[in-house]
Parts: sequence; C-alpha cells; structure tokens
Amino acid sequence: MMQAVEITQPGGPEVLALTERPMPEPAHDQVVIKVAYAGVNRPDALQRAGLYNPPAGASDLPGLEAAGEIAALGAGVTDWKIGDRVCALLPGGGYAAYVATPAAHCLPVPAGLTLAQAACLPETFFTVWSNVFLRGGLQAGERFLVHGGSSGIGTTAIQLAHVFGARVFTTAGSDDKCAACLALGAEAAFNYRETDYVEKMKDLGGADLILDMVGGPYIQRNIAALADDGRLVQIAFLQGPKVELNLTQMMTRRLTITGSTLRPQSDLAKARIAQDLRKHVWPLIAAGRVRPVMDQTFALADAAAAHARMESSAHIGKIVLEVAGGR
Repeated sequence: MMQAVEITQPGGPEVLALTERPMPEPAHDQVVIKVAYAGVNRPDALQRAGLYNPPAGASDLPGLEAAGEIAALGAGVTDWKIGDRVCALLPGGGYAAYVATPAAHCLPVPAGLTLAQAACLPETFFTVWSNVFLRGGLQAGERFLVHGGSSGIGTTAIQLAHVFGARVFTTAGSDDKCAACLALGAEAAFNYRETDYVEKMKDLGGADLILDMVGGPYIQRNIAALADDGRLVQIAFLQGPKVELNLTQMMTRRLTITGSTLRPQSDLAKARIAQDLRKHVWPLIAAGRVRPVMDQTFALADAAAAHARMESSAHIGKIVLEVAGGR
C-alpha cells in the first residue's frame, strides 16, 4: 500500500484527504515513478470540483505531473532504467507516493534542476509548446499576448516566447505580478485592473497570437486585440465558455480561433510533444535560459492548502507538493 491524496466528494479544497491505495503496476510501455514532488494545476481543482473527469483508464487520484525516480518498468520499455531521475506528464494519480505513466511521456530531469523544480515542468511546458508553437505557430518577431502572465502557464509562455525571439506582452492582476512578468522577458505587462490591454495592443499594431485561459468576456476583447491574420488559442475558460460573438471580423480580418486541452489527447500525440521538448526546449533549460518559476511547496498532507493558494490567485509560478524527500 502507498500514501495518496484522494477526492472524497466533489467540492472545495477541504474534500482532499490522505488515504492509502494499492501500489500501481506498470502496463505495457509504462513505467512506475517513485514520486518525490507533484505539480499542482488548475485541472486538478476542476477535477476536485467534479467538473473534469479523468479519461478512461486513468487513476481517479488528482495530479497531472510529477518528478522522481523510476521504480518499475513495464514490458516493452527500453529507453529507461530503474533509478533514472525523470519528470513526467501523467494521465492522473500524481498526488501519491507512486504513479504509473507511459514511458514516452517521461523526460530526464534537466541538468541543474532539483526534483522539485522538475515537477513544475511537464504540464505547463507540454501545454505551452503544443498551443503556442505547434497550434499557434508563433514566429520570431511576432507580437504575442499571454493572459495570466504570473501563472505557471504564463511564466512558461513568457520565457519560451522570449527566448525564441517573439515580442511578448502579458496581463496580470497586480503591479508585483507585472514586475515578475517583465523580469522573465515580457516587453510590457498590463495590470488588467487598471489598464485596457485591448487599446494597448491596438496601439502596437495588434497581437499576432494570443494565448488565453480566461474566456467569457475576454473572447470578444481578444478578437478586437488581434492584428489582421492573427490567431487566438484558447486553453481554458476560467470565466466561462459561452459568449455571444459576431464573427464577421474573423472573416474580414482573416483571424484564426482555435484551442485544445492536453489530457484527452492520445498517448502518441503526447509522446510527440515530449520528443519536441527534449530536442528544442530541454537544452535551453539546461543552459539556464529558461527556468521554472516556483511559488510554494506544500506537504502531500497539505494538498488542500495548496489548492486554496492556487485558487486565491495570489501565487506567482507553480505550486508543488512534496511527496517524499528529494533533491
């Protein structure tokens, strides 16, 4: 048996509770990771609230990323060995002492990073790479606007877009958060409580690409903030997915509106993203040009407090759970 955190019923952070579960066994092409740290993400909170069910066959435990050491190999796994230090994208189950995941979704812990830092990488880096660079097609010199710049997604998107040569703009909810975004490479950061980002982007010629997780009224405003031939990529709807739109601008200004979610994608699609990250991004992390931004670490038993902090939006960067001692 192993220690884990389960969702006792749909609800707020208080429904997260320590429990004991059987140890996972690796299926074909899977590994089992002894978890040192697990990342905390918005989809975990949605699952806890009963709004985001795990895909078929996935663990019902929350947790979409973790870092630790490989403890067991399934049949067919040849790229890893027991004891390898990895971080991994998970279908679920990260809030536990051990977790099973496809071997192809594991990546080595980048040189110079601790396991706690490595646990911050998979969910945000997979999401940003697939949506900003693959789906959004961001190119050097383009104007890129990311909302929620101080979030895990935001801090990752700012750094990657900047290092690949884009002009980066962002929104955040306080002057301190805006300052943190500027330090990561944003050319300008707009405090959305005080500044109209639409007018600011229009003055700059419009955004070539916008990454948004807010939705609701932001959708129409994002369309207005785009340059001709601009692209809007939607990855979440914190303010709701339903809005009335006049799509005439999409036609007359040749705009593209798209989006994706990561968790339901096929194992093969996620494996291809992992290969891209290992080739194009992991060397940048090892060189210190891109780094995970960490906010706070909580013990596994304090998962409820970690969720409460995330939902307060007071954090800058990623929140992680310490599952077992690690360096």
